[in-house]
Amino acid sequence: MTFCLSMSVEEGLVGIADTMITSGNETITARKIKTFAIANGQFFVMTSGLRSVRDKTLTYFEEKVDAEALDGCERLYKVVNEFSASIRTVADEDKAALEQSGLGFDIHALVGGRMSGDKTHKLYMVYPEGNWVEIGQTTPYYIIGARGYGKPVLDRTLVWSDSLLFALKVGCLAFDSTRISATGVDFPIDVVIYFNATGELVEHRYEYEDFQEISTWWQERLRSSVQELPSEWIENVASKLERVPRS
Repeated sequence: MTFCLSMSVEEGLVGIADTMITSGNETITARKIKTFAIANGQFFVMTSGLRSVRDKTLTYFEEKVDAEALDGCERLYKVVNEFSASIRTVADEDKAALEQSGLGFDIHALVGGRMSGDKTHKLYMVYPEGNWVEIGQTTPYYIIGARGYGKPVLDRTLVWSDSLLFALKVGCLAFDSTRISATGVDFPIDVVIYFNATGELVEHRYEYEDFQEISTWWQERLRSSVQELPSEWIENVASKLERVPRS
């Protein structure tokens, strides 16, 4: 299982990814975020799916970067097209064999950043077929991997006008909600932040010890918020029961 979240707000982009990879009975830690700096800008790529497909796609894509084949890309969507082409190459080589073995050709990716020809930062979600969609302002985030557990936190809080730091807080809480409920998602987590005003791309890694106090604080606040909910609306049900504690 994987948790990769990218958020696009007015000030820039925030990406958060866990690092746990499970292959059979083996569990290892590996980065799921790659950052790139090319002639016309900076961007990051986050991937989820079958490990062999992800690794091979990224290897082919990194070869293009190293060969400076992307230096003519003045828009981020053109970079995404090159990444999509790498996915299709891997599909041509491996999809049939994987399906014969009972495995699906599974890869999803989030690509975020800004090229010199982009008016502002951009965020794209790429499908296994190589097609993609741009993540806009209405729902300014996307999760690949374990989506369901952190989504309610983001839906209730995150809007385009929020600051990068607010987005980072919300994103970490979405990760923590996922970690609690989903197996195969855990610390450490890697964070990448793109500042639109300066074009700066920074990275940081959080260990469990860095986040333990916040996780406990969040859980306690959730419980206390439930305790503080007005009770008048449940009186019709409570009156039908013989013994219901009032709080």
